[in-house]
Amino acid sequence: MKSLVRWSTTAAIVGSTLLSGLQAIALTPEQITQKLRAVPVFTIANNQGAPLVAQPPNGQKGNPVAGVFISQRDANAFLENLRSRNPALAKDVRVVPVSLAEVFQLNQGAQGRQEKLDFAYVPAKQQVDAAIAILRASGQQVTQFNGTPLFVARAGKDKGFLTIQEGNQSVIPMFFNKEDLQPLVDRFKQQKPDMAATVDIQVFPLEGVMQAMQREKDPQLDKIVLIPPRETLEFVQRQQQQRPQQPQQQRPQQPQQQRPQQPAAPKR
Repeated sequence: MKSLVRWSTTAAIVGSTLLSGLQAIALTPEQITQKLRAVPVFTIANNQGAPLVAQPPNGQKGNPVAGVFISQRDANAFLENLRSRNPALAKDVRVVPVSLAEVFQLNQGAQGRQEKLDFAYVPAKQQVDAAIAILRASGQQVTQFNGTPLFVARAGKDKGFLTIQEGNQSVIPMFFNKEDLQPLVDRFKQQKPDMAATVDIQVFPLEGVMQAMQREKDPQLDKIVLIPPRETLEFVQRQQQQRPQQPQQQRPQQPQQQRPQQPAAPKR
């Protein structure tokens, strides 16, 4: 059977601009929202959708913080721990899937306010460890990764980002889980053995990517597609099968004051 997969890479300009020289507006809030809408994340919230927040310690300044978990397993583990430490509080909350776009919109709407809710992204430890290993392999002396890792593959003499074909457009897939990127890398090496030795994996912080989308004037940023963890996609699929007529993501409300694919080839 003739392969429908087309491989391409795009100029690796995102890596040099994510955290530097951010001045001009690249994507509108509406474009960013559309891009983030397909990424489910998880919060701890009550039945009204108000997230559980952590208040600053007594006497210290700061905004309340709500945790945004990339992994549903981590969110469930946090809730189980809360049930053992504070059962009275835990009985009124649950793990709630929300769209990353909703978190972005809430954060944007709170900009400029003296009192606002901050969001802290909680990446899976396994992915943080993988990110640190990649940075160390590149010669960087690091002991931690600042942010939520996103993994992307590069290939070719010029180390362009590996892209996939989505309709008539080539897009740059960035994966929350390194192991979900590996099949794409393996397939590329099989179909392009002459370029297999040029493939490597890079890691960027989600927070830096989102910041660049808002501030960097670079059309390549619009090509980025965020790929949720496989377990998250499977969870959403199960939810859709169980409740086909119900919306799958709940918009978080104002918090209560509580404590506690197929790959596509390299193109230039």
